[in-house]
Amino acid sequence: MEYEDGGIKIQRPLAISEHSSITQHSTGYEPTNLAVNDVMQPAIYGWADFSAPVLITKKEELENQSEKAIVKIVEARMRNVMGMFRRDINRQILAGVGGSSLSLLNTLNGEYIAPPNTGFFEHGVADATGQQNTIGGVQKNVVDVTGWYNRFFNAGGAFSTNGIRGMQQLYTETNSRAPDGQIDCVIMSESGFANYKRALFTQERWVDEKALDGGRMALLFAGAPCEQDVAMPDATINNSNLAATAYLINFGGVKLITHKDADFSVSPFEHITGTTARAATVYWKGQLVADHLGSQGVLVNGDAY
Repeated sequence: MEYEDGGIKIQRPLAISEHSSITQHSTGYEPTNLAVNDVMQPAIYGWADFSAPVLITKKEELENQSEKAIVKIVEARMRNVMGMFRRDINRQILAGVGGSSLSLLNTLNGEYIAPPNTGFFEHGVADATGQQNTIGGVQKNVVDVTGWYNRFFNAGGAFSTNGIRGMQQLYTETNSRAPDGQIDCVIMSESGFANYKRALFTQERWVDEKALDGGRMALLFAGAPCEQDVAMPDATINNSNLAATAYLINFGGVKLITHKDADFSVSPFEHITGTTARAATVYWKGQLVADHLGSQGVLVNGDAY
């Protein structure tokens, strides 16, 4: 996550070509080629703004105060609204189906059928042979941007045979193209996570229960934590056999930008004219942006073992 102070748009600079050429000197008298290119082109993202109200009536305030209060209504409703925000933002980022109220927030799911197709990770085509989504105003197959094509691997409906092999292939391809760091996390579908754990079962190590610390044992892939998420795309919102089983994400190339003054900020409670109710507004302003997609990978069609 990164914070921004403001601005009408979010601009992220992209290097689209080599800046200059190398001159080889055989005698030492060859003139240096001074021809250069302007290598920077910005990817431009619009902000996504969302708000949700929290209300309480005078009747509720009077009935839920002092030691006779059964429930703290404001706190309960605030937690409810925050949870709703978290779930919808999470679902929109992973699957692109958060609903019309969240459609301004970008998504990782590049196979969402409804146009315009602006999702970051395309699931069924490789490189310039077919990746055509427009990310930050830059279409993948029009502008030759280094690292603007995400990596993908089709497990062919057989995780037991191709799942781990595909993850290893994606890990190799993404890391060799990453300008900074390695894969930071792997987000998997519920079936994909279960398949991965099942494939590793024979390799699991058992320890004496006295050595356990009581915490949840973490499942890793090449040092990157793996987590399952119910919001991962499935076949109902993708083209056939293109459901994402796992996203391999490098946070150096994909970030959630948040306005520093609108990170789930809560306004003061104010009276609503003509009623006895007071209302506060929870406000979030941000956007999911891509700086480098060659360092990102998606494993598809691996939900079946």
